[in-house]
Amino acid sequence: MKNLNRGRFLLILGIVLVVIDQIIKILVKTNMSIGEHFNVLGDWFQILFIENKGMAFGMSFGGVIGKYALTLFRIILFGVLTWWISKLLKRGTAGDASGKERVPMGVLVGLTLITAGALGNIIDCLFYGLIFTESAPGVVATWGHYAPFMQGKVVDMFYFPLWTWPDWVPIVGGDIFFEPVFNFADSCVTVGAIYLILFQWKFFSKEE
Repeated sequence: MKNLNRGRFLLILGIVLVVIDQIIKILVKTNMSIGEHFNVLGDWFQILFIENKGMAFGMSFGGVIGKYALTLFRIILFGVLTWWISKLLKRGTAGDASGKERVPMGVLVGLTLITAGALGNIIDCLFYGLIFTESAPGVVATWGHYAPFMQGKVVDMFYFPLWTWPDWVPIVGGDIFFEPVFNFADSCVTVGAIYLILFQWKFFSKEE
């Protein structure tokens, strides 16, 4: 029963995270044009609407073929993570013959954050091109179509230009300290990964 309750909690957590991610993206996509922004907390936290064709934090990867490859990789990663969480949930139960101890809840939550973040961006790639029109500077998207299946762009909006390096600083002088624009799904993946590395490394160091 406890194992079932843990599984339900993780499922609900994952669904809530994906829903939050999609609500934010749809609100931005259907109310803002590309490049439009507004301040949330001074100049250092802004909502800035951009889209990217590939990886997290605005990076791109290999054109159309690369886009298909990256989306397929994300789908496979999501499947592997889902299978892994399901397998770890069964550890330490009566039906598990491995003799290994029960997996800490923190490990499962961290993996769920990563899995939900991956799914959030997968939805953009698979369906946004099919259900929205193209966003552009001065043009707000509506319901429609701008790209084929698996070719949708990922919506990004969180921007934290914390400070600009003084011009006299070598290499980075004049650059913004943190320029990437990212979304809620990226945040889930990053927070989950950092949490597992910092606080659950002992568990993974014992794993085969």
